Amino acid sequence: MDGDGEFCLFEELPTVQELIDIRKAVGWGEPDYGAAKVSLANCLYSVCIRHEDKLVGLGRVVGDGGLYYYIQDVVVLPEFQGRGLGAAIMDKVMAHLRQQVKPGAVIGLLAAKGKEPFYEKYGFIARPTDMLGNGMCQFVTRV
Repeated sequence: MDGDGEFCLFEELPTVQELIDIRKAVGWGEPDYGAAKVSLANCLYSVCIRHEDKLVGLGRVVGDGGLYYYIQDVVVLPEFQGRGLGAAIMDKVMAHLRQQVKPGAVIGLLAAKGKEPFYEKYGFIARPTDMLGNGMCQFVTRV
C-alpha cells in the first residue's frame, strides 16, 4: 500500500454503518440498514483497509460459495484514492478466491465506468465479446 505503515488491511467485515457510510461517500446511494445488515451476514469474504481506525477501503465477495462468486463493494474513499489501496484490496480478494474457487466456477463483478482496465489486470474480461453478451443488472429503487 502506501509503504509508510499508516494503512492496515484486515480480513474482516465492516460494521453495517461503515458499509452505508462508505457507499454514500462515493455516490453509490444509501442502502436500507436492514438490507445492509443481511448482506454483511451473508458475505463470503471481506477485507477492510483502515487508517487511524477509520474505514477507508473495502472489498467483499458474495455468492453461493460453490459455482458463483461476485466481487462487490471494491471501494476507497475519494481522499485516499491513488495510493494503491484498491490494488491492495483486489490482491487480497483474488488471493482468497484462488484458494477457494474450484474449476468451473465463475467470478463476476460490475466495474464502474472507466475502471475496466483496473480489473483486466486481474484477468477479468470486458463484455460483450464474440461469445458473451453485455453484462446486465437491475437496480431496485422501491418495493
